[in-house]
Amino acid sequence: MSGDALSHDPAELRRRIDTTKAHPARVYDVFLGGKDHYSADLAAAAAGLAANPRGYLDVRHNRDFLRRAVTTLAEQDGIRQFLDIGTGLPTAENVHQIAQRISPDARVVYVDNDPIVLAHARALLTSSAEGRTDYIDADLKDPARILEVAAKTLDFDQPIALCLVAILHFIEDEDAYPIVRELVDALPAGSRLVLSHLTEDLNAENVRAVQRTYTERGFTFVLRSKAEVERFFTDNGLELAEPGLVPAHHWRPDHAAPVPEQPEPAYLDTLEDIEKVRYHDINDVTDADINVYAALGSKPATA
Repeated sequence: MSGDALSHDPAELRRRIDTTKAHPARVYDVFLGGKDHYSADLAAAAAGLAANPRGYLDVRHNRDFLRRAVTTLAEQDGIRQFLDIGTGLPTAENVHQIAQRISPDARVVYVDNDPIVLAHARALLTSSAEGRTDYIDADLKDPARILEVAAKTLDFDQPIALCLVAILHFIEDEDAYPIVRELVDALPAGSRLVLSHLTEDLNAENVRAVQRTYTERGFTFVLRSKAEVERFFTDNGLELAEPGLVPAHHWRPDHAAPVPEQPEPAYLDTLEDIEKVRYHDINDVTDADINVYAALGSKPATA
């Protein structure tokens, strides 16, 4: 383990945390049933749920896509290094837990720019004895710094899986495409890109309603079409793995999404709708529920 980022002064961390404004990582935490968020984040999540009552399925199936993709990479493709940008708050089944269960020597670098995530980053640095994890306090818009610091943990002469999961829809086009190009260009042949992205292609009315609730709270929220998401792969010479770019719940489904333990009905009745989503079974998903594209691409030797 390492963690130069963890030497940050707690007072400085507190200064950086703005509890009056919702943050994407903390809103995501609400939908995943976490506890590391504030009233502004809870209000944003509740507004999103009101706009799309089954919108929690996007968040939870996005997370389950990451589980399946990392499992595939570690178990079938022999990938031993992961660079996860836009990590979010520590939750069950983080990338290192999935990868190191399969390959204890796996190395994982997490990147996020939310000081709340940094404050909880020690939970992301619980590595196996054989492997290694690290955390970088950085913004996706500074790929050069991310690559420089990640090279202290990852071997850029060996394949790396770059995970950009539900992060690029917070970045405008003029930044998003160049950022991904810079990151992919730095990866060696045999590397992978794990990517998911919100879209209005699938169920436009639902996702546009959610988009409005978040843009009103100051989020950048770019809904890209299938062709626009595919560009993150095709513009960088990446080969899409089967089944290509598809709705997240159709990407190699294994029907193994965990079912949360259910509380007593009397307790459940006391909760607000947004507080109940952590207990919902997501295996009843339909195509009308999902607004997230997901895909896995590889960097060929000739790239």
